[in-house]
Amino acid sequence: MKYLLVIGDGMADNPLPELDGKTPLEAAAKPAIDALAQHGLLGSVLTVPKTLPPGSDTAILSIFGCDPLRYFTGRSPLEAAGCGVAVEPGCASFRCNMIAMEDGDGPFDEKKILSHNAGSIDGESSMAIVTALCEIPEFRAALDAAGMTISPTPSFRHIAQQRGGDIQGLVATPPHDILGRRVGDYAFSGNENAKTLWNLMALANRLLEHHPLNEARRAQGKKPANGIWFWAEGTAMALPSFVERYGHGGSVISAVPLVHGIGALTGLKPVTVEGATGEVDTNYAGKLQAAKDALLGGDEFVCLHLEAPDESTHNGSLPDKLLAINQLDSLIVAPLVQWLQQQKLDFRLLLLSDHKTLMSTRTHDGDPVPFLLYDSTDLKSGGLPYTEANGQQGPFVPQGTELMKMLFNL
Repeated sequence: MKYLLVIGDGMADNPLPELDGKTPLEAAAKPAIDALAQHGLLGSVLTVPKTLPPGSDTAILSIFGCDPLRYFTGRSPLEAAGCGVAVEPGCASFRCNMIAMEDGDGPFDEKKILSHNAGSIDGESSMAIVTALCEIPEFRAALDAAGMTISPTPSFRHIAQQRGGDIQGLVATPPHDILGRRVGDYAFSGNENAKTLWNLMALANRLLEHHPLNEARRAQGKKPANGIWFWAEGTAMALPSFVERYGHGGSVISAVPLVHGIGALTGLKPVTVEGATGEVDTNYAGKLQAAKDALLGGDEFVCLHLEAPDESTHNGSLPDKLLAINQLDSLIVAPLVQWLQQQKLDFRLLLLSDHKTLMSTRTHDGDPVPFLLYDSTDLKSGGLPYTEANGQQGPFVPQGTELMKMLFNL
């Protein structure tokens, strides 16, 4: 028996007037997923405890069986683990986004964030710009004074560590939650370190605004990476062994360091696929082949995570969200199931959205999400297509930590 976890990040949503009252899951073409749902178990699950902010960090921890109320210390340490960056003892860790802010030399507080990922900047350009920033003497001196280092990673997501950094009470709003709003209304607060972090971001914006690399991006019609944003603060964490808890090991295939980090900290193998971007242009064929290779190589469990629905929603593109759901169906689920059948491999498959990401707000939502559990050896009949409303007609799982037990039939 093979065990598969397929996560369509943020694909669950609420009804939209643009879709005549349908959700993207109801409107998108996804015949393979719907066929599995109609012959499997369809229900809904609360992946994020009500007392925690909804996000992939808390939700995917739950899905992997790790109670975020017990284990979650912040998002960035998970991402650091996924990037191979060790969070040092006594350090606070932060996600450091490359962002696109309004052009101009006006005050930092008056500007708005136009893109939380600098216009979906490619990894090579992102690394070049953050490296150039850290080499500017004025910024280097400010980093040193703050006890801060920044480790570039090949995406818009970099990892910052701060020696002795105080995150107690710190309020640092995620950039994707305040797109198009005046950043000064969300100035970091909660402790003295908040001002230090804010001043570093203001300085970075001033130094990057007219940097030659950004002027070149503008000349090419691209958004500039003229800012950085610290958030997702946390400290080092340890997670329980996946194999010891569930009796099976395997691989985690994703374009997102966070998901790789959760996998690595639980003892699973992170798999990076060349050309996997986390957007609708990701290397679907490469991800599919990586899953096949892992299963043929002896893995009993494989997680396939697709970020594109979530990023499309944060970017405000409903067409891309619909496309991402369709591509998950046609380029991942349909050919994977067909291959498993051709290989005569029995399998159980759990598919879900880790959390809702709402087109109406371009942010995450903590409401329950639909899940489907399919067993090739125990086909059911008379089921419903995979949608939010249909999930509510099935069993409700109040804790996402129970899902992995259900997948492994424990």
